[in-house]
Formats: sequence, structure tokens, C-alpha cells
Amino acid sequence: MKTIGPQHYRGEIGRYYEDFEIGDVYEHRPGRTITESDNINFSLMTMNLHPMHCDSAYAAKSEFGRPLVNSGLTLAIVLGITVPEVSGKAIANLGWKEIALTAPVFPGDTVYAKSEVLDKRESRSRPNAGIVTVKTTGIKADGTVFMSFERSALIQKREGNTDEAAGY
Repeated sequence: MKTIGPQHYRGEIGRYYEDFEIGDVYEHRPGRTITESDNINFSLMTMNLHPMHCDSAYAAKSEFGRPLVNSGLTLAIVLGITVPEVSGKAIANLGWKEIALTAPVFPGDTVYAKSEVLDKRESRSRPNAGIVTVKTTGIKADGTVFMSFERSALIQKREGNTDEAAGY
């Protein structure tokens, strides 16, 4: 919360570049329970017509015996869960690497995430920003790790940031 005046506060999202410390770990909350509707809508919206995501009769004949959640959806949800602590003050995402899908996710699963700060450095081209790299792990409510990836983002510094210009 940002103090605006006496007993007057404004909600904030994200952390400035200066707030990140290598080695810090953030456990992101709340989690998200993925529904069958989420899975079907995302799959059809993104033109992923694989029957494992939207045809229960087909999926019942698979080794899993039921539909799988589209991995694009799980990646999007885990990424979104991290925004309040990692990229809420980002100027841009710079890239993802080492994306690993290590366990299936099914409709009805609740997913959480945690992120560890791996690196940070000043931007060479933008004096008002720095680059932060985190490793994020997706974890189901039962403790199963189902995903991990590294992500780098260009994060605003406190001075000369868009938040101030926009009245945030």
C-alpha cells in the first residue's frame, strides 16, 4: 500500500527493481482452481482442438482416463499468479526459457506458484529500469510440481516510473 496522506492509502501491484534481492523466494497466493470450462474455453479460443482438452469420451480412452488441462493455460495461469510480486511494475517481459512440464494437470486441480530471484542487473539502455530474472515453479495443492520456467522482465525503478506519471 502506498501512503497518499494521513490515513489515506492506495493499493499497489508489483515491486520496483530496487525491491528485488537475489535469493529471495516469493510464495504466490491466491492459487487458482482450474475448471473444465476454463480448459475448454481456452483450448477453443486458442484453436487448440486436441481432443485431450475438450472431448471427455476421447480422453477417457487415454492413459490418463480424463481430459488434461491445456499446457498453454497452465502456463498462463502460473504466469498470472506471479504478477503481484514479480512483474506488476514491469515495462516488458523479455523472455521465458527452460519451460518444463513435469506432471499432468486436470480440471479441478488447484495450482499455486513460487518464484526465486536468480539475477538482477541495471538496464544498459534505460536508466529508469533494471532486468530481473526469476525461476518460477508451479505446484498443485497436493504438492506435485507440474511446471517450471525462467523469466526475465524489465522492471521500473522507483524514480521516473510510469506509476507516478499515471497517478498510481
